[in-house]
Amino acid sequence: MTTSTRGTAKVPAVLVLEDGRIFRGRAYGAVGETFGEAVFSTGMTGYQETLTDPSYHRQVVVMTAPHVGNTGVNDEDPESQRIWVAGYVVRDPARVPSSWRAKRSLDEELVAQGVVGISGIDTRALTRHLRERGAMRVGIFSGEAIQDDAALLARVQEVPPMEGADLSAEVATKETYVVPALGDKKFTVAAVDLGIKGMTPHRMAERGIEVHVLPATATLEDVYAVNPDGVFFSNGPGDPATADHPVSVMQGVLERGTPLFGICFGNQILGRALGFGTYKLKYGHRGINQPVQDRTTGKVEVTAHNHGFAVDAPTDQVSDTPFGRVQVSHVCLNDNVVEGLQLLDKPAFSVQYHPEAAAGPHDAAYLFDRFVSLMEGQRA
Repeated sequence: MTTSTRGTAKVPAVLVLEDGRIFRGRAYGAVGETFGEAVFSTGMTGYQETLTDPSYHRQVVVMTAPHVGNTGVNDEDPESQRIWVAGYVVRDPARVPSSWRAKRSLDEELVAQGVVGISGIDTRALTRHLRERGAMRVGIFSGEAIQDDAALLARVQEVPPMEGADLSAEVATKETYVVPALGDKKFTVAAVDLGIKGMTPHRMAERGIEVHVLPATATLEDVYAVNPDGVFFSNGPGDPATADHPVSVMQGVLERGTPLFGICFGNQILGRALGFGTYKLKYGHRGINQPVQDRTTGKVEVTAHNHGFAVDAPTDQVSDTPFGRVQVSHVCLNDNVVEGLQLLDKPAFSVQYHPEAAAGPHDAAYLFDRFVSLMEGQRA
């Protein structure tokens, strides 16, 4: 990615999809060029959390909400230390942010972090195109980076696809760090960082858990060196078919019978550890308004999603695995995609969505309590 930080309000920009569809607009954020996988997010709020979610590494996010940037940017809501999206696409950016919490505008933040974006295009038409054709490679070019259309398309088609991308180690912490329990410490959890969001260890800390966040390259010995009461595998970017190392570590945890909880990428890792396959969704689930049914209770939750891959497991029967019986515990009501797994003979479960969900919804926060219950049961 190359960028410039000069004013962008009137700088022309072009978005080029790998199938040749082109949208023309204005630069938003930094000026230059960027490449990634074009995906869309259906959230009406929480754009700051979306931008800083490490799971969006190497993805160009199209916002379906037409007006973006209303509340500016503050220093409290980021989910990580930086913006991770490869590019940003909005229809009608706010001219002036309006929030007592705002420290600067969204445009200023994108410029400061070198994120190339585009505004003033028909994001509804772009989203419909991605729904019909599927997520695909894309490039955004602005200012001096603009060339003739054929040359830009050729550059987009040279970009590696998301299939086969091993990305979790690129976004994970390099050194172990500890998030202390809030109040009395009740449990210790080893959290394998595959692209963890800041709110996740916070939700555990609220429940009296001291969280040791370990790099994606952590070994089984590293995990048990912290003497954990439970083990957690986080969300993260990339193709789960490449994640052989975390799959091996998780299998070691399952063999020992330590309470285990996985979110998003962690759900796909659990699926692979149990012997199921994974596959790429046509355009994925991204946003904070996705309906999921908890099949253990029958309750329907409005949930936050960010995934382009899913677990290929039967939803209509209990499956036998090397680690005992497993059932699909949650399904997406839009398309019946597997959204959760639960082992029946070991203390382990996972969900495909985000129960920590800053800035909401909070329907699924009970899953952290379920994790606590597993650890309580193991201790008893």
